[in-house]
Amino acid sequence: MPFAVLSKRAGFLLASGRVCRSIQAMARRNSAGMSDSVYGDLLERARAVVPRLETNLHKGQAGRIGIVGGSVEYTGAPYFAGISALRVGADLVHVFCCQSAAMVIKSYSPDLIVHPVLDDHCAMEKMEKWLDRLHVLVVGPGLGREHAVLENVAALLKHCRHSGIKVILDADALHLLTLDFSLARDLSGAILTPNAVEYRRLFGETKSLNDLREIIGKEVTVLEKGLSDKIYDVTLTNQVYYVPPGGSARRCGGQGDLLSGALATFYCWALNCKQETNPALVACFAASILTKHCNEEAFREKGRGTLCCDMIEQIPKIFRKHFEHF
Repeated sequence: MPFAVLSKRAGFLLASGRVCRSIQAMARRNSAGMSDSVYGDLLERARAVVPRLETNLHKGQAGRIGIVGGSVEYTGAPYFAGISALRVGADLVHVFCCQSAAMVIKSYSPDLIVHPVLDDHCAMEKMEKWLDRLHVLVVGPGLGREHAVLENVAALLKHCRHSGIKVILDADALHLLTLDFSLARDLSGAILTPNAVEYRRLFGETKSLNDLREIIGKEVTVLEKGLSDKIYDVTLTNQVYYVPPGGSARRCGGQGDLLSGALATFYCWALNCKQETNPALVACFAASILTKHCNEEAFREKGRGTLCCDMIEQIPKIFRKHFEHF
C-alpha cells in the first residue's frame, strides 16, 4: 500500500483532530525517504520469499525459530515473540528462558517448546544441542539483566558468531551491547531492533551510515523502531529506508516483541530464498509493515484499550491481505 494511504489512515485513527494533523505532518516528513516504487519493490520481494504451502513439506521446513529470554519479572515478552513467529507461519518455536519463567510461559501456550536453561551454570551445554537445528534466534525479549544470565547470553552470541546462526537482538540484549558491543560488531547477518531511546544509548546521535558502519561493521543491519521505522542497510545498498508510518497512537507493551517474532520468520524465509539478495532488508520491511497494520486493525476494534494480544489476533488477517499467495 503506498505510503500516502498509510499516512492518511494513521491520521484518521488517532485520537483528536489536533493530534491527527500533527502526526500526519510528521508522517509526510518521515515518509519522504521511501518512494512508491521502492515500497512496491520491497513488498513484492517480501511476498516472493514467503514459501508456498504444499503437501510435500515436512514439519520445520517453514521455519524453526529460537527465542532467548524470559525471566521471573518478564514472561509475556518471549511468549509474544514466539507466538507471533508461529502466527506469521513458522513451524516450530523454542523458548530458552530462566527456570522461574518456564512454567508460566508453558501455561500461556502448548505450541511453544520451552527450555528452562537460561540461568543454569551449564546453559550453553544444554542449549547447544538445539541451536544447530534452528534457522534464526531472537535474543532479548524478557531477558532481564541478571549478571549470570547476561554472561550466558554473551557466550551464546560468541557461539553464534562461529556457527553462523543468524541472530536478531532486541530489548535487554541491546542493553548487553551497551556493556560490550564487540559481541555484535561484524556479527554476520545480525539484525538489531532498537527503539529511539535504545538507539541513542547504543549509537548516540549517529545518523550517518558511514559513522554507523564504523561502530557496527559491514555485516549488521539496524531497524530503528518509531513512528516511521528506519532500516539502516550498511551491508549492501548503503541506504536508510524510511518505512511509511502507520498504526495508531496506542503504544501498548509487547509491540516490539511481536515485531521481533514476525521478523524472525520473515528472515528465515528470506534467507532460504535463493533469489533474494538482501534478506535482512526485506525481512525488516515486511515485519515493520505487518506490525503497523496489526496495530491499526486492533485499534479500529479496541480503541485505547488495545493490547498486544489483540494485535496478534490480527496477524492471520493482515498476512493474508498483504503477503499470502493466492
